[in-house]
Amino acid sequence: MTKTTKASKPPATQQPVPPATSKLDQLTALLSRKEGATLADLTAATAWQSHSVRGAIAGALKKKRGLTIVSQKIDGVRVYSLAAPDQ
Repeated sequence: MTKTTKASKPPATQQPVPPATSKLDQLTALLSRKEGATLADLTAATAWQSHSVRGAIAGALKKKRGLTIVSQKIDGVRVYSLAAPDQ
């Protein structure tokens, strides 16, 4: 039989690892850019499929977080962005 030992705790001098930015936070950051973001930008940043990005925009960002997201076609490409606070 082999002895098992408890896992040792990391030394107190190590800094805790900061939590990773969530994918919803990444979407919000891209949408808040001046030029907004295309669906291709959003899918590339999250590695989600396009229907998942659109669902996150409608559900998590609009309904749950209460953000106002506008969509417009510019040169045949749909661009999403956060509405200005005064809108």
